[in-house]
Amino acid sequence: MTHESVFEYNEQELNKIIEDLCWSKSEEFKKLGYEAVTGKDIWDCVSDKYAKSGVPPLHKVVNDILSLKTTNFMNWMTMRAFKGTF
Repeated sequence: MTHESVFEYNEQELNKIIEDLCWSKSEEFKKLGYEAVTGKDIWDCVSDKYAKSGVPPLHKVVNDILSLKTTNFMNWMTMRAFKGTF
């Protein structure tokens, strides 16, 4: 017998989950010395690559947030500075 667990979240719950993940990642970055990073910065970085293709499934978004490396984040910040899109 197999048992599948299916979770369904409304948009508000999904936004809260993503916000909490981004906050958690920003706290991780702060422990590594990147004091000024916010959860919004994390989301802006991760979601930037979704601009053309749209937001992918939740598992991909979660993976993108949790696997974000400081070097990738800093490269993204540098490119934003060069483009003047702060």
